[in-house]
Parts: sequence; structure tokens; C-alpha cells
Amino acid sequence: MTNSQSDWRKIIVAVATVFGFATVISGGNVLFGAAQARELAGNYIPFVVWFNFLAGFAYIIAATGLWLDKPWATWVALTIAGATALVILAFATTIIRGSAFEMRTVGALSLRFLFWAVVAMTARSKVRREL
Repeated sequence: MTNSQSDWRKIIVAVATVFGFATVISGGNVLFGAAQARELAGNYIPFVVWFNFLAGFAYIIAATGLWLDKPWATWVALTIAGATALVILAFATTIIRGSAFEMRTVGALSLRFLFWAVVAMTARSKVRREL
């Protein structure tokens, strides 16, 4: 692995780790915290918050696997991206049916999907190069 590839991996791992812990904390605050946290969340969709909370743990697992250069981390990243895409579809359906929502959720889900899709594609291309 070149220095440039190593640097990118370190950056991805760092971002994924911070993203994971932040997701667990923010989702946990809404799900298990004070009423004020739920009020600050606004018109949130409960299944999206639950998904994000649980996915945060998967982010940390994927980041650990990427750090350790484990091939299974590619599958975890791909699973996260795919599951996020499914949640986006369910979220869109919920919105179309008239549920109130926060526009920031659209941005957050899009960012999560794009990040993990890029991580999965990057990790997959690395695995393919090694075969």
C-alpha cells in the first residue's frame, strides 16, 4: 500500500469512527434522553432515528475492520450503504404519505448513503486489486 493509499484509509477510518460515535450519541439522546432532546429533533421519523442509532455501531465496526485491513469490512460498508438506501426509500414513502419531517433528515440520510457508498466502492476496489 502506498503512502497516499494509507493516508486515505486513515482519513476514512477517522471520519467513519467519529461519524459512528456521533450517530450513536445523537440517536441515543433522541431515543433515550430527556424530552428536550426529542423536542430539539423536531418532526423526526422514529424508524429513521432507530436505524441511525443502530447503524452507528455498524459504522464503528466497519471503521475497525478498515483500520485492521480486514476484507469483511468491505461487506460491512456495502451493507451499511444498502441498508441506508432502503431506509431512504422507506423515509420517502413516509413523507409522500404526508408525515411531517425535518429537511435536515433528507440531507443527513443522503450524506450517510454517499459516504458509505464511497467507502464500500473504495474498499471493494482495493480487495479486487489484491486478488
